[in-house]
Amino acid sequence: MYARNVSIHLKPNMLSDYTRTFENDVLPLLRKQNGFKNEIAFSGSDGTDVTAISLWDNKANAEAYNNNIYPDVVKTLAGVLDGAPKVQSGEVVNSTIH
Repeated sequence: MYARNVSIHLKPNMLSDYTRTFENDVLPLLRKQNGFKNEIAFSGSDGTDVTAISLWDNKANAEAYNNNIYPDVVKTLAGVLDGAPKVQSGEVVNSTIH
């Protein structure tokens, strides 16, 4: 399994807009991607820092999403973002999601 960890800084008071946009526009795209397994997103206590972790069956499918769909996701979220998201990725070494 492979994971993408996206760190996002939101504009103030935009957490609910982010959540709505993510649920309505981004999740449907993710669910259509080959190899997509799961998504978890959480925010810090101030509501401006969000971490979104997506799980994929393998690196090739995660990279295909990153190269083909992710740029459109960033454009979709542009109104709520404060700066560019930071993406880290790597092999999952332990998970209870199967």
